[in-house]
Amino acid sequence: MATVMSTVAPPEQKHEPGPERERERSKDRVIGVFRATPFTYATLIIVSAVLCVPLVFVVSIALASDQTVNANTFTIIPREFHWDNFTRVFGTDLPMHRFLMNSVIISLGAVVGQVLSSGLVGYAFARLRAPGKNALFIIVIATMMIPAQITMIPQFILFKELGWVNTFLPLIVPNFFSNAFNVFLVRQFVSRLPSEIDEAAMVDGLGFFGIYRRIMLPMLAPVLIAIGIFTLTATWGDFMGPLIYLNDESKMPLALGVQYITSTSQALQAPPWNLVMVGSILLTLPMILVYYLGQRYLYEMDISGGSAGVK
Repeated sequence: MATVMSTVAPPEQKHEPGPERERERSKDRVIGVFRATPFTYATLIIVSAVLCVPLVFVVSIALASDQTVNANTFTIIPREFHWDNFTRVFGTDLPMHRFLMNSVIISLGAVVGQVLSSGLVGYAFARLRAPGKNALFIIVIATMMIPAQITMIPQFILFKELGWVNTFLPLIVPNFFSNAFNVFLVRQFVSRLPSEIDEAAMVDGLGFFGIYRRIMLPMLAPVLIAIGIFTLTATWGDFMGPLIYLNDESKMPLALGVQYITSTSQALQAPPWNLVMVGSILLTLPMILVYYLGQRYLYEMDISGGSAGVK
């Protein structure tokens, strides 16, 4: 009697969508919601044009002649193109070259201080274990609610007692103690990175500083560059700080030197607004260049997941 052998096909297994597929679907849904329309582009063009009007007006005044300045007949669209104004501004009685160099020194010193201190303090709050660490972090964050005007006079008295008035030190040294916002950025970035990275490095014999220098620092590149851009932007155009602490004209930065151009005019005579606007353009162009070169790091800075550091 022949036996019939039959094979039963195994039941089909349903594959659950993985996390990557879920992220792709979520991304597609977001793109579908924010899909641009002709109305969107038209709105963006109109808003951009309105926001660019002051910049175009600045360029128009910077290229104007002295006769136009005296007659006060400025126009938004440039009618004159006196490019020699960009060289004349360095031929005034004011040391514009020195102003520019002072701004570079103060800004770079502040950037170095913020990057070094913010990275170390933020990493310590994220990884080190110590009693009262969370309470101390809350106190640090709470300092963001204190207006700068409240601490202005106590800081001046402190720096005066130290003999730092009329030097660059009050404008550079405080940046080596970071600030609450930058510490928060670094802490949030590091806290989202896998702790197994630190544990594996400790097995290899690295301490906390070694882990930070060899492993965490390369991963923190986007957020640290973003902090450097924020600090450079705030310091390059700072007017109040140099006005309080600097007395000598030779130590003033460009932001304060541009204001001094208006004081070179004679009585009952209009200030040389064309040269003032040239100085304003010199203040603006470096920041535009810095943002253009560093914008990809600003986009990569993902404090919610820390993914930018492990790409």
